Amino acid sequence: IPEVSYWYLEFLGNVLIDPSAKIGKNCRIGPNVTIGSDVVIEDGVCIKRCTLLNGAHIKSHSWLESCVIGWKCVVGQWVRMENTSVLGEDVIVKDEIYINGGKVLPHKAISESVTDPQVIM
Repeated sequence: IPEVSYWYLEFLGNVLIDPSAKIGKNCRIGPNVTIGSDVVIEDGVCIKRCTLLNGAHIKSHSWLESCVIGWKCVVGQWVRMENTSVLGEDVIVKDEIYINGGKVLPHKAISESVTDPQVIM
């Protein structure tokens, strides 16, 4: 289905969602998004050209474009991630953070914005 819209949810283009995923109200998902098992997406999230791996949790009003979100990651409220950002397993991104092309290794917590593309070890 190329485009599906409900009163609270909008899917655009190619979107694959595991049946166990939970998606909140007023979200915009797509194009080119894959959502793994047990993923939680809260209200008002926008996701474009991303892969969310099993157990990821995206909190409300975050905006993700061209990202890979690793297993069991938590992305806080009002976070913006773009420019091929990648989070390894079990990464926590605090609320209101901007990540521009950051590559974050597993088991880290990000509490400051990453304005220039870099690897976070």
